[in-house]
Amino acid sequence: MDRINILSTLPSTDEILYREDIKELLKEIPRNLVVRETRKVVSDLRGEILKMSEAEKSNYQIDIDQIVNEVINRSVKFTEMNLKRVVNATGVVLHTNLGRALISEEIKEKIWEVSSSYSTLEIDIATGKRGSRYDHVVELLKFITDAEDALVVNNNAAAVLLTLDTIAKNREVIVSRGELVEIGGAFRIPDVMEQSNARLVEIGTTNKTHFKDYANAITENTAALLKVHTSNYKIVGFTEEVALNELVKLGKDTNIPVIEDLGSGVLLDLTKYGITYEPTVQESIKAGVDIITFSGDKLLGASQAGIIIGKKCYIDKMKKNPLTRALRVDKLTLVALEATLRLYLNIDDAVFKIPTLRMITEDIKSITMRSEMLYNMLKKVSGKLTVSINDDYSQVGGGSLPLEKLPTKVIAITNSSITASKLEARLRGFRIPIITRIQDGKIILDVRTIDEKDYKVICEAIRSAIKEF
Repeated sequence: MDRINILSTLPSTDEILYREDIKELLKEIPRNLVVRETRKVVSDLRGEILKMSEAEKSNYQIDIDQIVNEVINRSVKFTEMNLKRVVNATGVVLHTNLGRALISEEIKEKIWEVSSSYSTLEIDIATGKRGSRYDHVVELLKFITDAEDALVVNNNAAAVLLTLDTIAKNREVIVSRGELVEIGGAFRIPDVMEQSNARLVEIGTTNKTHFKDYANAITENTAALLKVHTSNYKIVGFTEEVALNELVKLGKDTNIPVIEDLGSGVLLDLTKYGITYEPTVQESIKAGVDIITFSGDKLLGASQAGIIIGKKCYIDKMKKNPLTRALRVDKLTLVALEATLRLYLNIDDAVFKIPTLRMITEDIKSITMRSEMLYNMLKKVSGKLTVSINDDYSQVGGGSLPLEKLPTKVIAITNSSITASKLEARLRGFRIPIITRIQDGKIILDVRTIDEKDYKVICEAIRSAIKEF
């Protein structure tokens, strides 16, 4: 059949819409959406026909049932949520692409209650007058960190931007070259500084910065000394940096505020759980740092937010900065942050109630027991797949604790009938996507980041992925 004849057999939109299965579909999905998807399916098929070779055209016939099925699949898919839950089997606890920190199950009712109802977002119940949305978390942050005041914006880059725009606009900020970090999405500290209209003064070298470098760089136009904690990488070997207490003393002696971007912003000592030392927010306050910024959705384990704490005189100025309005957080962010911070009122409980901290600190004995449970379930549904439990390492991720290797157990899956890449794609395409990693030609499921409630989902996904083999 030639191209013209094939094209003439393509069904019309009305012809497809009159099919019984499409009529059933129209009971659930708006007609204009189904019409659009029908036209797109037919148009795509027309394009494929136009590209066919003579040999392909000679044996080709239009399959209207296939067209109808494609219309149904596309229409249904369009009505589904794009943003949906997945199973994180990668072993990266703070996986940026998968939403970073998980919100604690313990606080989900509080979040739903506030988000689905009117709330006290900006009303002072005692007076009946307008209040501040920041008041819901300020006292908590002050109590937990011992800071004078606090402010919350939508992420840590915004926190740094607002701080510099308020304190150092059109003036100089001194930073060590070894701390000019790049954060996620290729955003860099120098770029954030430029946007704030602060002028960057680089000192020292990549691996060594001395006290005298800071002291010699100070001029009458110096607005701040900025220290950036390299939370997403480490320079090791022949290195030197100025201790925080020395920098604070220099700031006091010269009447120049010291700003510290802590990045991950951990609120408890992780060394008690065998994790590499990470400076806490409280230590920076105790050292006398004037302004500290950190993330809400990294090691703190809450919603995405940029938290600013420190001296009240500086934060009062930030509250009056017009940028604060542009960078403000909404009620969902605030309720998740407040409820998570309340878990920190008992530090010992926080480790077990906050998912990020629980996953990072889970010991290998517990992980081994959970891996055996998943292994036994998978053996029952895996068919001819080869399944084994292996030793491996998890990562904290999210630009936090970059050198930390967390001992873990992984489930390795392989089979000669299906490649690892094809199996990975099928698991990722399951109704609840299973996000894995491939290593040495095997699918790897890291148990550390898998919740036990998802074991059945993984088994269903495996069964579905191998049903043709």
